[in-house]
Amino acid sequence: MSDTTALQNAKRAKQDEFYTQYADIQTEMNAYLEYNPDTFRGKTVLLPCDDPEWSNFTRYFAENFAALGLKKLISTSYAPDAKREKYGILFDYAAEMSGEKPKNERGKIFVLDHDVTGDGKVNFEDIEWKYLDGDGDFRSAEVKELRDEADVVVTNPPFSLFREFLAWIMEAGKEFAIIGNRNAITYKEVFPLIKANRIWLDNPFVRGAGYFKSPIEVDKKLSYYNSHDYREGLIRVPGVRWFTNLEHGRRHQPLQLMTMADNIKYSRHKEVKSIGYRKYDNYDAIEVPFTDAIPSDYDGVMGVPISFLDKYCPDQFEIVGVAKAGAGDPAQKTRFYPEQIQVARDGRETTVTKLNDGPVLKVADPPEGEQYYKIGDEIFMQVYARILICRKRGDVK
Repeated sequence: MSDTTALQNAKRAKQDEFYTQYADIQTEMNAYLEYNPDTFRGKTVLLPCDDPEWSNFTRYFAENFAALGLKKLISTSYAPDAKREKYGILFDYAAEMSGEKPKNERGKIFVLDHDVTGDGKVNFEDIEWKYLDGDGDFRSAEVKELRDEADVVVTNPPFSLFREFLAWIMEAGKEFAIIGNRNAITYKEVFPLIKANRIWLDNPFVRGAGYFKSPIEVDKKLSYYNSHDYREGLIRVPGVRWFTNLEHGRRHQPLQLMTMADNIKYSRHKEVKSIGYRKYDNYDAIEVPFTDAIPSDYDGVMGVPISFLDKYCPDQFEIVGVAKAGAGDPAQKTRFYPEQIQVARDGRETTVTKLNDGPVLKVADPPEGEQYYKIGDEIFMQVYARILICRKRGDVK
């Protein structure tokens, strides 16, 4: 490995080491506790993918051990060498460049279940730790054993392994609260779980962006730096959500909505006001471009933005599908398209097959300043991925 490559990897590695803020963890856990004060009582909580020497997950649960009524707290961390090899995160690049073999090849386990110091309290000072036999990978047999022992799993897993990590939890049937990217909603491995009401979302992050602590100075030239919302020493990561199967009160708050007639008359959105709701050309559903524009009295299927799931109330609506290639049920489509001509904003034309990727609107004339598609004399516009929903009625099981 060249010196330049090693330094670039080290820089990239350190920038990928993000730690969830204590306040964000506390806010989310409080949502569960407000709904059910006994959410964690008598339970063993596992925090995999964690590093108690930096992370606030262990600190939160250790400091609130008695108040939460925990039975046991277990944290595991990756070995530094395992992080480098498997996930491209923090490692000792100086040792690598010098030819030395990294010393830390084993992960650590941290356990809290009794008063060690003798001060009559069970808290962070009573955590005991030792090395794991392996590197701390959540897929290892020893960490799986810890998973099986636990009742609840809470962590911020590597986003690149989100699918695998969620499957790892679901196969064991555990309660959980984990942080992931909103894009995971439309993964074919994730959406069926949301549709079946086996997992759901919570979004306490302001404007959908999480701010994570970094052990190094933030490089303001990086893509996540933005002058108007930069926070000293924090990394801004947009589109993050909590994925969970723990009940919380926000999940059962119905949306306050207007009727279709009132939306058309009073909506603050120009796409709806005085225009109405357009029907997709390839799905038996209407396009609802904004969550607050969902008509309260429409009985058919509606396509709504993915962000709808932040406010989804299962007592009010039923999720019937997703309009996105690879994630939705092809049987829900009413039309499939041959090759089409994509006309870019600058007028450049390209032969593509993109119309089969999601919901489509047929329009009478080419939209001004917008990308559109042509098939013969027909003109179409493609819509972003949509969640397909319908109003919950008494006959809906």
